[in-house]
Amino acid sequence: MAPEVRYHMLRPAQIVARRKACPVAYIPIGTIEWHGVHNPTGADTLQAEGLAIICAQKGGGLVFPPLYYGESRSEALMEANARDRDKIAEGMDLSPDNFLPDRQPFSATEQVINYNKLLLHILAEAATLGFKVGVLVAGHYPLIDHARAAVLQWNQRRYGGEGRMLAWAFVDYLLVQGLFDNPGDHAAGWETSHVMALHPETVDLDLLPPEGEPLIGVGGSMPPQRATAAYGQETFEAAAEIAVKEVHHRLAHPRLYSGHGGSLREGLWRE
Repeated sequence: MAPEVRYHMLRPAQIVARRKACPVAYIPIGTIEWHGVHNPTGADTLQAEGLAIICAQKGGGLVFPPLYYGESRSEALMEANARDRDKIAEGMDLSPDNFLPDRQPFSATEQVINYNKLLLHILAEAATLGFKVGVLVAGHYPLIDHARAAVLQWNQRRYGGEGRMLAWAFVDYLLVQGLFDNPGDHAAGWETSHVMALHPETVDLDLLPPEGEPLIGVGGSMPPQRATAAYGQETFEAAAEIAVKEVHHRLAHPRLYSGHGGSLREGLWRE
């Protein structure tokens, strides 16, 4: 039976034991967003959490509760920006006007700044809880840019001096480019396979039209009709293996990731 690695599901002594063995905090971040008629709307965050759990089970560390909220609801969101946003709204029995910028209390720029502050706050919380590496795991692809910005800002500051927590951020499809054909998509075969591997009860491929017919709010090279849990597990395992190597290298050689922009360096473990 796989060990429980979710921070919020463990007692203090269990947390201390895992943290001392591997002081890494994985922090899944995602959103609530349309992922086709066949996937749950929490697909991005579910993938981030699932991948973080696999990483912690493989290489040690703990997984923080996932973050579903706080990202921009005006930019990089299917309901707000997709070409077929009107059909997405219809599928949710909502007015497309619900996702106009003027429905938000903050401008798009303010939303990004607010989210950046939230990520920095979460990293600070992880640092106070005794972790040496804090990893933002992005499930919603656009969030990798925000996560990396927060990581750079966090690592620029000298919280705790030499012993401060080092931050890093990753998204699954960028880690495995070259290992799979066209990794990454939106609600097509790649993401649907992931959700099937993690939460098969939430996916219903029977709701999809025959392959080749138009799909609402879905994009990618692999049709969702071809998705399988086995493929989802295979790609997750490959991404987790690389992520764990990145994390352990940071634990062992933190100074290699200091300096301006150094925290975004990847692949040093291959050398």
